[in-house]
Amino acid sequence: MTRAVAINVAANTNQPGFRGPLRADGSFVYVPIPEPEPTTGPVPTYADLDLPVDVPPDLRDTRVHLDPSFAEYPCCERYTYGDPHGVKARPLLDLSAGDRVYFYATLDAPDEPADWMAPDWGTYVLGEFVLARNPLPGEEYTDLPADEQAAFAGNAHLRRDPFDAEVLLAGDGDASRLYDTAVPLSGGRGIDANRAVTEWSADSGKGPWWRRPLRYDEDGAGRLREWVARDAYPSVR
Repeated sequence: MTRAVAINVAANTNQPGFRGPLRADGSFVYVPIPEPEPTTGPVPTYADLDLPVDVPPDLRDTRVHLDPSFAEYPCCERYTYGDPHGVKARPLLDLSAGDRVYFYATLDAPDEPADWMAPDWGTYVLGEFVLARNPLPGEEYTDLPADEQAAFAGNAHLRRDPFDAEVLLAGDGDASRLYDTAVPLSGGRGIDANRAVTEWSADSGKGPWWRRPLRYDEDGAGRLREWVARDAYPSVR
């Protein structure tokens, strides 16, 4: 039985004050949030990432919390994710190796959005992990042998002082990916959820659903996987 959880990540209007852009062809820029905590060593800045987006000049030297990390993304080597918050950690800890974790974010619409895009801002899946191992409770990390700890090497929470993750995830390097094209979770407006949320997940799609973990049972996970695999999306307005 393959299940899935979708987790909200990336830049937003609170941190650092702007969203990543969505383009008319469906491509996008994944922009991580700033790193607000002390770290044991240097971490990348927005300038280090050299993103194809206009980062405000006063933020270019701001350190980033690069989580999730995707192997194909600047300054990353592996597919890892950690989270210090129980509201996200609990559903993730219920998953098993082989299950999927999807990462979604709010993105600003292009000047001329396609008909499947929300016209102002919307919520879109950016990438996924197929879990290479069972999710790890953070408290068990230090007890792992060195070769197993290596699966999480480079994760942003391992650089924090103190380490604060309640869960750590390692994605299968052959099956996990950062998408080339965003996958819509929004309907006609950013605040409207489409059927990938309201019908396939356990979430009602009411209130600020775009900030919550979305849980998918076996049937819902299968439908979401098919949705992600589409080359084009019908109008979801």
